[in-house]
Amino acid sequence: MKNPDFPASVWRVKAEVLKWCLACCVFCTCVCVMYVQWTYIWMLRAEMAEITQRFRPLDAAGNDGGKCRPDAVCYGVSCFHRFPDRTHRRVRDKRHVTEQKKQRKKRQTEQHTFLHLVPVSSQSYNDADSTVLSWAVGQSRGIGLQLSGDTVTVEAEGSYFIYSQVLYRDTTWVMGHVITKRLKGAESKLMKCLKSMPSNVSQPLNTCYSAGIYFLESGSTLQLSVPRRSAELILTAHATFMGLFSI
Repeated sequence: MKNPDFPASVWRVKAEVLKWCLACCVFCTCVCVMYVQWTYIWMLRAEMAEITQRFRPLDAAGNDGGKCRPDAVCYGVSCFHRFPDRTHRRVRDKRHVTEQKKQRKKRQTEQHTFLHLVPVSSQSYNDADSTVLSWAVGQSRGIGLQLSGDTVTVEAEGSYFIYSQVLYRDTTWVMGHVITKRLKGAESKLMKCLKSMPSNVSQPLNTCYSAGIYFLESGSTLQLSVPRRSAELILTAHATFMGLFSI
């Protein structure tokens, strides 16, 4: 609403100034839009120039002696640059990662292989004057150790911590057990455990525990036996057991 205190000429000047301001705003906006478009066009031209440079025709009969360059694809008498082929590199990288995972899994299996055995039964042999224990797997990890009845077979060679315990209920004054290793027909006694039995009780009970560290070759077998036929043993998992783990 016009103020009656100002003359009409002043209002005309204000209207002109407002028109010039609007015109300047429109001009600046147009300049900005044109600058953005020019920048975008310049970037497109740069990309096109790079693509043209990489795919420019090559003279097949030039300095290469008529042979196509290794970094080009030739069709007839014309050759064109090609992008580096990354397919084989990706395949190699994937194969390398898979091989690393297999090796890491193998190392973990070998490092953490263990086998804990619990008793199942005992078999007495009169001719050898011994009692042999048969086992079942209580806990295990890895594939480096395999159980078959009364025998443990070593699949992955290495150093192992071997432990065993037997609970005896026998009137013989001394009892014990032996862990025997067999490999390619050779036999050796790895561990022996002897324990005196109490003589002043009606039902003598005593345990014998032994442990040690040994290097076991692949293919070797272990067996626990009591060097006495018809030995009286208590075959419970918490009292009689055997185990080994890699270190």
